[in-house]
Formats: sequence, C-alpha cells, structure tokens
Amino acid sequence: MRIRMCLAALSLAGGAGLTTLAAPPALAAACSDVEVVAARGTFEPGTLGFIVGDPVYSALQKKAVGKSLSSYKVNYPADLSPTSAAQGNLDLVNHVKSRAAACPGQKFVLVGYSQGANVVDNSIGISSAGAVVGSPIVATLPAAVEPKVAAVLLFGNPIRALGKSVTGTYQSRTLDLCAEGDPVCENGGGDVGAHLSYRDDAEEAAAFAAGRL
Repeated sequence: MRIRMCLAALSLAGGAGLTTLAAPPALAAACSDVEVVAARGTFEPGTLGFIVGDPVYSALQKKAVGKSLSSYKVNYPADLSPTSAAQGNLDLVNHVKSRAAACPGQKFVLVGYSQGANVVDNSIGISSAGAVVGSPIVATLPAAVEPKVAAVLLFGNPIRALGKSVTGTYQSRTLDLCAEGDPVCENGGGDVGAHLSYRDDAEEAAAFAAGRL
C-alpha cells in the first residue's frame, strides 16, 4: 500500500512549481556534446521529470562547463500497466542507438527515477523483473554504444528492494541513490515522503556525471 501511495503521489508533485524551472530542449536536431536521456517516474509530471530529470538537467548545465547539452524524455506510459517499463526500455535503447549513429562524438547521461530507474536498469542489462513496476529485459544497449555512456544516475531504484544493484560494465559509472526509508527502493521502508525527496540530490548527481564527461 505504501508503495502505491508513493507512485500515486508523483502525479500530485510539482503543481505550480513546474513553472519555476527553465524547460530543457526535448531533443536538439544538431549533435550536442552530451545528451541527457531521462526516464521519469510513474505518473511524474514535468518536462524530463519534475522531481529528478528537470533539476538534474538544470544542475548539469552549470557543471558541464564548456560542453553543449541536449535532452530526451523517454517515450513510455510511466503508468502501472504491466508493459510500461518494457516500452520505456525499448524506446531508450532505440533512441540512444539512433543518436549514437548520427552523432559519433556525443556522450550520454542516462537518468532514471522510480519506474524510470527500472527502464534504465533493463537498458544496461540489469533485469528489473519482479521489482515494483518492473519488467523483463526487452532490449539492451549494444557493446559499441557502451563507451559513449558517461554516467548512469538512478534514484529510488526499485531493484534495490530486491537486494539487486547495477554490476558489471556500468557499475563504476553509476550513482544509485536510495533515500532512507523510501519504500520503493528499501525493503521495509515506510517513509512515502522519502521517495519524493530526490530533488535534493540533483547537485550531487550532476557533479558525479560532470566528473565523468
């Protein structure tokens, strides 16, 4: 019940505060030095995601000095349907493959919050099957694209509640944050508000990503 309350609360987060952030570009036609690919949380409002994607993008703009940034909002339902995360997984992989081919020098920062973290997990080969709003892997980034992924930023990652985490190729490039008491990523957590607190971590996440560009 607490987990469903967390997910439902995302639809109420933000409100008038959405107007206080400069909206990042959806996808620049020209190649950029860095593209932020963001998978929002379940029902999360905002351009890239009010709680995580938008503030992380804004912070990274300030920290990635001398680099041009663009962004892409993963196209998926971000709802409670059983195929939602799988649709996001496929869209993220297809998008990054396409942009990597069109822009050989471009780097990527993958951002996922809540269900969006499941989307990113699957896309880098870590299955979210069995997690809250998770799914089996339907597509993974190919080996040729892997070096272009500079950083992976995960927030409220549901696989953490299963005792799983990102391992292997992407582990050293991954920041996986779980707020204390967040029931979505902490087994037995009971603080619904913790799942809505990740805006506070935007600066830390942006600094982590900027240090790897």
